[in-house]
Amino acid sequence: MPEPSAAESGSARRIDITDYPDRLRTSVCGIVIADSTGAKVLREEGYPPVFYFPADDVRLDEFMTATDHRTTCPFKGEARYWTFRLGDQVAENIAWSYPDPIPACDAIRGHIAFYWDRMDVWFSGDQPMSAPPA
Repeated sequence: MPEPSAAESGSARRIDITDYPDRLRTSVCGIVIADSTGAKVLREEGYPPVFYFPADDVRLDEFMTATDHRTTCPFKGEARYWTFRLGDQVAENIAWSYPDPIPACDAIRGHIAFYWDRMDVWFSGDQPMSAPPA
């Protein structure tokens, strides 16, 4: 397993990014929207872990629409967001990515994250997950 990358700014925040060892899937509105064996886990001090899927493993063309919403994190960079649409069901800004992250977080470039609690279900391998990994 590769060594984690780390980002630090002062002494207040630490970020570790590691490869997730198993197949990872998540769904919204009953649709599996991301399915990958190449996901990453970002652990940021003070926050729950977040999964990042390679963009090629996310169904961007069918259900996801890029939005104008942006946020900036001094420890990762500028985030851009996507909204999920299926008929009249809409989940606004459910996913985000850092297209040009700060150098210490380059491992998440080309990856997309989803809000844990806005998804229907998460699977690690074939097992449902009740919470992100510690």
